Amino acid sequence: MSLTNTQYDEIMRSYQDRQLRRRHLIEDRKKEIAALSPRMADLDAQIAHQSVSRARRLLNGDTHALSGAGEEIAALTAQKTDLLLSLGYPADYFEPPFECPDCQDTGYIGNRRCHCLTQAAIDLVYTQSNLSSILEEENFKNFSFDYYTSELYSPDEEISSRTAAQNAYTKCRQFVHNFDTEYQNILLFGDTGVGKTFLSHCIAKELLDSGHSVIYFSAHELFDRLAQHAFGRDAASASDYRNIFDCDLLIIDDLGTEMTNSFTSSQFFVCLNERILRRKATLISTNLDLKDIAAIYSERVFSRITSNFLLLHLFGKDIRIQKTF
Repeated sequence: MSLTNTQYDEIMRSYQDRQLRRRHLIEDRKKEIAALSPRMADLDAQIAHQSVSRARRLLNGDTHALSGAGEEIAALTAQKTDLLLSLGYPADYFEPPFECPDCQDTGYIGNRRCHCLTQAAIDLVYTQSNLSSILEEENFKNFSFDYYTSELYSPDEEISSRTAAQNAYTKCRQFVHNFDTEYQNILLFGDTGVGKTFLSHCIAKELLDSGHSVIYFSAHELFDRLAQHAFGRDAASASDYRNIFDCDLLIIDDLGTEMTNSFTSSQFFVCLNERILRRKATLISTNLDLKDIAAIYSERVFSRITSNFLLLHLFGKDIRIQKTF
C-alpha cells in the first residue's frame, strides 16, 4: 500500500500512541500492586540488579554470565508471579494484550509490513473508517432469514426467496472460509433491498478480522477513482490505482448506479480483467440482472463475470420496508 510521507508518519504515530498507552498501563498496574505489597517493588529491583550485573559480566568476557544470572532472574520472576496470584491478580497482569499481537503494535513483523498496517493504510487512503461501525452491526452473526419468505418463488430458478438467501449465505461463508486456498469471485444480484450489501459487509467483516486487506467502493466511487488516474486529476492517483488491483478483496457495491458510458465500460473491463489475471478476489453487488450487465458494460465484461464469478441471486420483499412495519 503506497503512502505519502505525511500519511505514513500519521499512521506510525498511531502505533507509537498504542505503545505509549500500553507502557502507561503497565506502570499504573505496577504502582497499583506496589501499593498492596512493597515486596513487588523489591523483586523488580532485584531483577534489574541481576540484569545489569549480567550485562557487565558479559562485557568483561564472562561466558558463564548468561546461565547463572538467567536462573536467578527466572526464580525472581516466578516469585513475582506467585505474589500476583496470591493477591488475586492474573499471572500476566503486567503483560496487557497488544492491539495486534502479530506485530506487537509496531506495524512490522521483521522487515515486512503487518496486515494491520496494510489495512490502516487502506483506511487512511480510502477514508473507510466509517465502515468499521457499520460492520459491528452488519455481519454474519446478525444476518437473519426472517425477512425471506418460503412462499415467494423465482420462476426462472424454481426456488423460494428463503432458499435463495440460505444458499447465498452458505456460499458467502464458504468464500470466506476458503479465501486463502481457493480463488473465487462473487456477483450478488437481484432486487433492491434484499440483503446484497449486508452480505458484502458480512464478508468484509470476516476478512478484515482475519488480517486481509479489503477495499470497499460504491460503483460511483470506484469509477471516480479510475477517472482520477486516467485524467491525472489527483497527484496520489497512481498509488491509489495500484491499490485497487493489489488489495486482497475489492468490493464494488451497487454496480449500475453510476453514470455509464464507454469510459466506465472500458475501465470496468480493465479492472475486472487485471484482478482476474492477478487472482485477486472481487465481490460485486448490483440490482441489474445478467442481461442488463451485458447490455450496459459489453459482452466482454459479461463474459468475464459469467466465467469467473460465482453468481448468487437474491430476491424478495424490500427488507428496509419490512423493518418499518
